[in-house]
Amino acid sequence: MAKPENEITWKDLNVGFVVDEPGNASVYRTGDWRSQRPLYNRERCIRCGTCYIYCPDMAIKILEDGYIEHDLYYCKGCGICVQECPTGAITMVEEEEKDGD
Repeated sequence: MAKPENEITWKDLNVGFVVDEPGNASVYRTGDWRSQRPLYNRERCIRCGTCYIYCPDMAIKILEDGYIEHDLYYCKGCGICVQECPTGAITMVEEEEKDGD
């Protein structure tokens, strides 16, 4: 099992930081630092799954009805889904600042 991030020291890192424990990245929320986020228009979606295939972070889930949902905990805002969507069902919008920041 992976150590919590605050307990990892340089001595725990492998040369080249090779991931030797599959699935350990799921404990780290990586979408908190993005500057843009995807905005999904369900009416334009043809349920082709192209965005899901091209998402490098696996931050898109395909729902039971074939439509998609972005997991904003892991989406880094790269915009690849926007570029690959054949119908323009996904656009990027500026990330809003959270209250208290």
